[in-house]
Amino acid sequence: MKFIIDHIFVVAIAVLSGGALLWPALRPAGRRATALQVTQMLNRGKTMLVDVRSTDEFAAGHLRDAKNIPLADLSSRIGELDKAKTRTVVVVCQSGARSDKAARQLAAAGFADVYSLEGGIAAWQAAGLPVTK
Repeated sequence: MKFIIDHIFVVAIAVLSGGALLWPALRPAGRRATALQVTQMLNRGKTMLVDVRSTDEFAAGHLRDAKNIPLADLSSRIGELDKAKTRTVVVVCQSGARSDKAARQLAAAGFADVYSLEGGIAAWQAAGLPVTK
């Protein structure tokens, strides 16, 4: 106890840095779906795909019937997706990080059933699933 009192600033820095390292793991990431789950959703129908990668990344290869809205433009173009508020929306990016952010934005905008593709397009291709150019 004496050590903690004598070195309160060092202890405080250690606790804060530990908390900062744990924060991303503890923060709710939203709902994620694996490539297999997304395939099942697509086969059932009434699922919309939104690709939030850049236009160049999208042109290099994307999921069939995906709508490209880069993450930077999503807040201004979210109105284009209003017809899909009652449908399941799956958000796709390269690795899954950008799609998590986009899924949270869509959920905040009133979309009820939003998923992020876990692992992104990289996981989709690693599973041997097709992409369109």
